[in-house]
Amino acid sequence: MTNEVKLAGTISRGPEERVMPSGDALVSFRLLVAREVERSGRRPGSDWVDCAVWSGRLRRSVARWQVGDEVEVSGALRRRVYRSGGGPVALVEIEVASARRLRGGGHA
Repeated sequence: MTNEVKLAGTISRGPEERVMPSGDALVSFRLLVAREVERSGRRPGSDWVDCAVWSGRLRRSVARWQVGDEVEVSGALRRRVYRSGGGPVALVEIEVASARRLRGGGHA
C-alpha cells in the first residue's frame, strides 16, 4: 500500500508562513479542487484541501503563490495534532513533496 496524493486546483487561501514551537518552519495554504461531473449531469461540487510544505527550497517557492493561482501538488496525506487554547486539535492535510504553478491568476 502507498500513501500518494496528486491534486490540481486553485489556491483559495494564500500561503502563510509559520514557525512551529519545535522551531520548524512551514508554509500552509488551501487548495480548491473541483470534483468530476456526476453521471446524473448535476453540477460538480468542490473540495477544499489544506496543504503544508516543510522543505526549505519548496517552501520559498510556494510562499510566492497567490490566491487564484492554478497549481499542482504531490505528496502524502498526513494527520497532525497540535495544542490550542481549547486543547488538542487534529487535522488532516497534504504534506507537499513537489509542487508547481500551472497558471497565474492570483491577485495581491
